[in-house]
Amino acid sequence: MIKEFRDFILKGNMLDLAVGVIIGASFGKVVTSFTELLLSAITFGTGTTEVGAVPVAKKMIDGKEKLIDLGPLINSFISLVIVGFALFLVVKAYTTAKKRFEAPVAPAGPTELPADVKLLAEIRDLLKSQQGKA
Repeated sequence: MIKEFRDFILKGNMLDLAVGVIIGASFGKVVTSFTELLLSAITFGTGTTEVGAVPVAKKMIDGKEKLIDLGPLINSFISLVIVGFALFLVVKAYTTAKKRFEAPVAPAGPTELPADVKLLAEIRDLLKSQQGKA
């Protein structure tokens, strides 16, 4: 049962799928933050002056200064980089473990010919030598 579990874990398809799902979720956060930023830029934001908001575009609406907040977009990019690096380390450890657990390949050396092949080679050589005499 342990061998079967090890074989299951060492299959690349499972790891590829897990990495794809995790990176996809993290990239989805970046896309969501970017689209929220675009909507905020179009409507000139919905919040008032906030700590941490970057004044990319300002507009006075109803007597209040409206700002576009870049914080969530920057935060999602940083999260994507951190998640990507963590997954890189996991995949690197996986490939190292996979190489360690895989059976070593026997070196290709001279193999001995089967008896019937040896016999056929002798017959061929005898026929060649008799053709030279005739």
